[in-house]
Amino acid sequence: MTARTAIRTCPLCEATCGLVLTMEGDRVLRTAGDEDDVFSKGFMCPKGATLGELHHDPDWHRRPLIRHRGRLVEASWDDAFELAGHLVRAVVEQSGPTAMAAYFGNPISHNLGGLLYAPVYLKALGSPRLFTASSLDQRPKDLVNALLYGDRFTLAVPDLDRTDFLVVIGANPVESNGSLATAPGWPRRLRAIRERGGRLVVVDPVRTRTAELADEHIRPRVGSDAALLASMVSVLFDEGLVRLGRLGGFVTGVERVREALADLTPERVAGFTGVPAESVRDLTRRFAAAGRACVYGRIGTTATEFGTLTSWLVDLVNILTGNLDREGGAMFPLPACGSPNTRGRPGFGPPPRLGRFASRVRGLPERFGELPTSCLAEEIDTPGDGQLRGLLLISGNPVVSAPNSERTARALASLDALVAVDPYVNDSTRFAHVVLPPPGPLQRSHYDVHFSTWAVRNVANYSPAVLDLDPRQLQEWQIMCRLAAAFEGRGATEADVDRRHAEATARAAVADAHSPVSGRTVEQLLAAVAPRVGPERLLDLMIRSGPYGDAFGGRPDGLSLATLEARPHGVDLGPLRPRLPEVLRTPTGTVALDPPLVVDDLPRLRAAVASRARDGLVLVGRRHVRSNNSWMGNVPSLMTGRPRSTLWLSPADAERLGVGTGDLVAVATRVSTVHAPVEVSERVPPGVVSLPHGWLHEPDGVRLATARARPGVNSNRLADELVLDVPSGNAVLNGIPVQVTALRPDEYEQPVNPLTLM
Repeated sequence: MTARTAIRTCPLCEATCGLVLTMEGDRVLRTAGDEDDVFSKGFMCPKGATLGELHHDPDWHRRPLIRHRGRLVEASWDDAFELAGHLVRAVVEQSGPTAMAAYFGNPISHNLGGLLYAPVYLKALGSPRLFTASSLDQRPKDLVNALLYGDRFTLAVPDLDRTDFLVVIGANPVESNGSLATAPGWPRRLRAIRERGGRLVVVDPVRTRTAELADEHIRPRVGSDAALLASMVSVLFDEGLVRLGRLGGFVTGVERVREALADLTPERVAGFTGVPAESVRDLTRRFAAAGRACVYGRIGTTATEFGTLTSWLVDLVNILTGNLDREGGAMFPLPACGSPNTRGRPGFGPPPRLGRFASRVRGLPERFGELPTSCLAEEIDTPGDGQLRGLLLISGNPVVSAPNSERTARALASLDALVAVDPYVNDSTRFAHVVLPPPGPLQRSHYDVHFSTWAVRNVANYSPAVLDLDPRQLQEWQIMCRLAAAFEGRGATEADVDRRHAEATARAAVADAHSPVSGRTVEQLLAAVAPRVGPERLLDLMIRSGPYGDAFGGRPDGLSLATLEARPHGVDLGPLRPRLPEVLRTPTGTVALDPPLVVDDLPRLRAAVASRARDGLVLVGRRHVRSNNSWMGNVPSLMTGRPRSTLWLSPADAERLGVGTGDLVAVATRVSTVHAPVEVSERVPPGVVSLPHGWLHEPDGVRLATARARPGVNSNRLADELVLDVPSGNAVLNGIPVQVTALRPDEYEQPVNPLTLM
């Protein structure tokens, strides 16, 4: 059989690396980074090399599963959709549409069909109750984006390739490949800053691999990032270092910010942050004096008790030093499609829609149409009017991802209707009544609609499917359309749902007065993209009516999907450029620095500062380049090497507890206790312990052979669902107070040989 080559973008994380696959039939013989990719230029992480393993994973289901006599068994697609529709309609008929909800996990963001077709089944479901992994991760940043710039997806990313001074706070992109800043090859981009004479400062309690690349590593106490950044802002005002420059015409509320943060000086917060006041003043002066500088923060700043305040303060430091919307600072991408601010219209818009409804049990307000995932279990297991009795679970594993995992598992097991779109029977889908498996990553086309909106360079890459579907498989967008038809129960077909969705996409484009296709008809646009169907039809519509598009003949040299199909290594659309004020969608057309929803949370921070640092141990998560949250744990080549699910303890804490590497400990909080082997490490300071997230793989009902052979400890079992970042409702998964006690080997709950740690 003759070998062939396939070019595609990796869909497994936010880095969007270009890959070259050498194929023989359906087998991947070799995977390499694509040297000609316009963005990644040959970079590839270990996950990218596993696409062939994923495709052939025997635990990746190809046929639907339905629950029969308590077990999940294979069924036909017709029977699976019929049962899904019956179960959902039964819940709605008995308890109303609000008794149903949906949960999206983060893999949907990496899936063209799943992402573009999410609206069709949400509309058919008819319930406003939506939960997503965003409220376990990025909701504070979403909220700040909306309040400052007018939309949650309007995100200022670090202009990595041109900055001279980068402060990375609460992020480990060398391991994570970046997050909310799409940039393949973070390690070499960070090294390049230093090579061109710039400076890299990492602010993190843990000595991460990113910190090892830095010129300077500052180690504040866990959970104190908001206070540290607030003190930097106070220095900017106190020492006359505020330099708005051209931003002065777009920014309001500066004096209000000065007043709100004046008392949070480095001297006042030092006892809370653990960082000497003079060190903060020195860092602030150097940052303000740098020609092109940027602060970048991620999950270590958002999944914390003060996530919204920290996210706001990251932007404030960039804005007040004139580094927003400036080359080498924090800039706004202009993607080919998918962003809400790609039209060249005036910078005005309605206020963000927040708090339109609330959760039933705790009254937690919605954010962007979503309820906090931390209240999912209680909405299911608390009796009363409006109790959730059904859930549509899309590419998500909340038993592993959500706080208080044990309660989440019990809640899912109690549902009357649990319909999952997922290839695996994992810790969450094991409770499903219906499992609808999408095809593997080699069998579907790919375009990063979502992550191109956060890319540090404007590019466009499209990858067709490498392998055909098996006769008994459906594409994920087809599953979504058939689910919607099944929920509607009125004889609608997959084609009907797809057509209506395409019409709605075209209608939105022609109705926008600032769109290049304004004034055209829906029929004209749909005729121009025929005979495409599914996500390719939608993608072609979006690209051609986007900022670089051909406007269906209006700009003959513009982009279309056909352009990208002819250029498999991608199209380089250029470096980031200043976009204010066009990027704004705020009511005033300006950036109001003092949103009340954020400023009103400052008393909570002041109370924490006054109480100084907590005594005892606190738990933080950690990243590893060979994993991706909860969904890469069944790939054999990624699970080799030393066990990673260990509890890092500092040498001082290990000595105090009387334990060493390989010894067993119990880690306890209000909600649960887990057992883990110790790994003594100087990467964590005294008072901090660390477990990686994304592990669990309960043996009962989980069909993941590799993952079950290398089980791990789920740190989210310890997270308290009652503790939240107040403004956003985001879960607190970092900075969890814990008690650690030594165990005898016979007390350990899992058969792990501690000697294998060495």
